[in-house]
Amino acid sequence: MRILNLGILAHVDAGKTSLTERLLHAAGVIDEPGSVDDGSTQTDTLALERRRGITIKSAVVSFTVGDVTVNLIDTPGHPDFIAEVERVLGVLDGAVLVVSAVEGVQAQTRILMRTLRRLRIPTIVFVNKIDRAGARGDGILRELADRLTPALVPMGAPAGLGTRAAGFTAAPPGLDVLAEHDEALLAAFVDGATVAPARVREVLAAQTARALVHPVYFGSAITGAGLAALTAGIAAFLPAAAGDAGAPASGTVFKVERGPAGEKVAYVRMFSGTVRIRERVSLPGGEAKVTGIAVFDGGGAAESAALPAGRIGKLWGLNGVRIGDAVGLPGRRTPAHHFAPPSLEAVVEAVRPGARGALYAALTQLAEQDPLIDVRHDDVRRETSVSLYGEVQKEVIQATLAEEYGLEVTFRDTTTICVERPAGTGEAVEVGEKDGNPFLATIGLRVEPAPAGAGTAFRLEVEAGAMPAAFFAAVQDTVTATLRQGLHGWQVEDCTVTMTRSGYWPRQSHAHQQFDKSMSSTGYDFRSLTPLVLMTALRRAGTVVHEPVHRFRLEAPADQLGALLPVLSRLQAVPRTTDTRGTVCVLDGDIPAARVHELQVRLPGLTRGEGVLESAFDRYEPVTGAPPSRSRTDHNPLDRDEYLLRVVRRVTA
Repeated sequence: MRILNLGILAHVDAGKTSLTERLLHAAGVIDEPGSVDDGSTQTDTLALERRRGITIKSAVVSFTVGDVTVNLIDTPGHPDFIAEVERVLGVLDGAVLVVSAVEGVQAQTRILMRTLRRLRIPTIVFVNKIDRAGARGDGILRELADRLTPALVPMGAPAGLGTRAAGFTAAPPGLDVLAEHDEALLAAFVDGATVAPARVREVLAAQTARALVHPVYFGSAITGAGLAALTAGIAAFLPAAAGDAGAPASGTVFKVERGPAGEKVAYVRMFSGTVRIRERVSLPGGEAKVTGIAVFDGGGAAESAALPAGRIGKLWGLNGVRIGDAVGLPGRRTPAHHFAPPSLEAVVEAVRPGARGALYAALTQLAEQDPLIDVRHDDVRRETSVSLYGEVQKEVIQATLAEEYGLEVTFRDTTTICVERPAGTGEAVEVGEKDGNPFLATIGLRVEPAPAGAGTAFRLEVEAGAMPAAFFAAVQDTVTATLRQGLHGWQVEDCTVTMTRSGYWPRQSHAHQQFDKSMSSTGYDFRSLTPLVLMTALRRAGTVVHEPVHRFRLEAPADQLGALLPVLSRLQAVPRTTDTRGTVCVLDGDIPAARVHELQVRLPGLTRGEGVLESAFDRYEPVTGAPPSRSRTDHNPLDRDEYLLRVVRRVTA
């Protein structure tokens, strides 16, 4: 039996969850497809999901197609929950991207397809809702080719568009797109020679597996039209999971939830090896004993004694586990972030003042399930803030805290999350027990700017054997942690930190052979000194605060352009191109992330309700005017006296 770990992705309301229900029904897992409107679907299990009619958390279900066991992961479509999608991408063998035949390519559709192609995840496109009024066929294909990718292979054509009788007629795939990647096929195509259907399907499967082309099917998740062809295509053209069950264990945690008793449950995709119950497995934070296993099969998850390679399952007993952790050996490496990080944040306040501690504990648990909400607590102001993708996510967090933790909360106004980048090069050195350095450690650091998007890097300009590896590791880890708050309190990005000098006090003992840490360097010395040296170097380099900028696409009635342009200018939006198509005007441009929500609110009144706005994070740009700052939550290494008072309880001259 082959295993296929499949993701269903789409813009919100394209019919992704309805398609999941129809696939489960066709496979005999459920008697009747559930309804999103009625809150009776298999994957939207949270009360909040059923009430709102949207997917908030990814969910896994299983069904069989011929000799293929499909583990299907239903993901959120709303952009506020893109972090859930990001965590799933690294464990997929293939994906189905759902597009509405009525609305067509939408903002999230483009973001998802761009990411799927960049990660080279084999993908089938399913054009849903062909039974709906306004459904399009050839028009959608042109739109897909224009706005997503021309590497599309239609597997047939829809019939009866816009009616309950709409259906899908399968047809042999064309050779033109396939021939671009196969010289033998190209020669046959040019010569007009006949190519055996089996050969065409073989080439299509190979090119789909390499994410060179994308088969396209039409259908309706509500009526079931086209679902048989889509299901056959999933089994035939998407590659099965690979992995040796006898090799050393290596898996990835892509979801963490809490069980009924509050215990952690880790969702794991195994890439190689086998994890067995009562076995100890390696995690980044140390070893843990597996106390329970459930493997997805036949609809849901069933208890099992083992989780082998290729499978997705749930593990109990990994109390310290976090999303993204490797189980066993580190697995394949993918970019840390497939999508942009959250660009908004807001302070959360408990309605009852005495509930501050409970609120922080609850938010910490929510951060286990979504690390990107990045809970920050300011001890001085006694405030807790969270990172956000949008207003809907804020409402969901508020409802979750009320329903699951009994906490009523309010949010302050949402603010934009900026970043800092070094403006130049700066160096600093602290010599152990000299010039007011109370620590038994010598550290020299140089901070330099790196290209945009390069992230942060730590390098050594001293001999790796100059001191114990644990001390170098302490410096590197502390550098990473300290850069979360730069000169203005924002995360420092795109910089290189080089260790230029090192020194330590070797382990020393008294005459009776007892270790005396007052005479010997410890990791504490290096962890404590590094922030002082790093922030001094960063202050000498200087930083520039950057704000997130979105690329937007705005469709509006052409006769409203004159009213739109002044508003866009006041919102600091910069149109790059303007294209008038009959009575519709399309503008592409840039807008600060902080102004997107205001534009969304004002757009209906400016366009008679006909305006359509798409926006997505594009880049960071330097802030004009006075740079915004954010309150610090660390020991403030920018103020030497304050820092030493907090760390060693003394001030040195």
